[in-house]
Amino acid sequence: MSSRFTVITSMLAVAAGVSGADAQEAAFPNKPIRLIMPNAPGSSNDVLSRLLAIKLGEILGQQVVIDNRAGAGGTIGVETAAHAIPDGYTLVAASSATHSIAPHVYSKLNYDVNRDFTPISLFVITQNLLAVHPSIPAKTVREFIDYAKSKPGTLNMASAGAGSTSHLAGVMFTTLANIQSVHVPYKGGGPSVAAVVAGEAQWVFTPIAGPLPHVRSGRLRALAVGGVQRSPVAPEIPTVAESGVPGYNSSGWNGIMGPRGLPKPIVAKLHDAIAKALASPDVKESFAAQGAEPFSDTPEQFAQHVRNEYVRFGKAVKDAGLKVE
Repeated sequence: MSSRFTVITSMLAVAAGVSGADAQEAAFPNKPIRLIMPNAPGSSNDVLSRLLAIKLGEILGQQVVIDNRAGAGGTIGVETAAHAIPDGYTLVAASSATHSIAPHVYSKLNYDVNRDFTPISLFVITQNLLAVHPSIPAKTVREFIDYAKSKPGTLNMASAGAGSTSHLAGVMFTTLANIQSVHVPYKGGGPSVAAVVAGEAQWVFTPIAGPLPHVRSGRLRALAVGGVQRSPVAPEIPTVAESGVPGYNSSGWNGIMGPRGLPKPIVAKLHDAIAKALASPDVKESFAAQGAEPFSDTPEQFAQHVRNEYVRFGKAVKDAGLKVE
């Protein structure tokens, strides 16, 4: 009798536990959500994530709080998120810098970007822009390639730093275009763009929000964007691929992830909320002002995107000759 009672009690406890878990997922969220920001305040990822977080809070009925954990190429914040409880209350604002580049630059990471996270949705694609100083006698990508080949190793390519998105975007371009250029790293995207405006460097391939105002004012000349399609922010600018360098693709991305093991009902609820936020006119307008394109996909598509970008940027890091730290 006692053994039978024990079995029945255990079954009831398991059933109660399952019911409790289902109830918690159904009630999600019933408290504020922490969104770990692995980059510094004011960075592109930080600015765009804050714009999204405000709208997500309205849709979910709970505040989405940004928790900045910057340092070591974003790996500090990402590691914190990887080891969090998978209950939906700790998420991370992932990006091409944290999940596509950092794993190839830092050798000792206490997580695997392709294994230890639950992708929920991309929320933005940021085009990179190839811009040159107006003194460069090139109006198209093909003319720029010809000009660079006529002056091998004499043109300076500015970047936001070794291993940055702009550095690797430039390396991808020089590799496919078969040109030589001198890489000049600066301390951030702003200084790198300013260097080209000042004529210290002759060209830059960097997220579009930085150079576009200078293009509009005539202080820089835009030659192409790096994505597979033209940017709705500047639809008059062609892509590198359509300008004579087939196969080129260099865009930054930002997305929301949770720790590995995040329950599917919570993933679905968060995904739907992100999709609604990105469809709202005010978010679209705010993103456009930052040179960013709202972009929503399924968790499965996001996971595949991360895997593809991991491979693509890994090759760029190798081509750049970056030493693993």
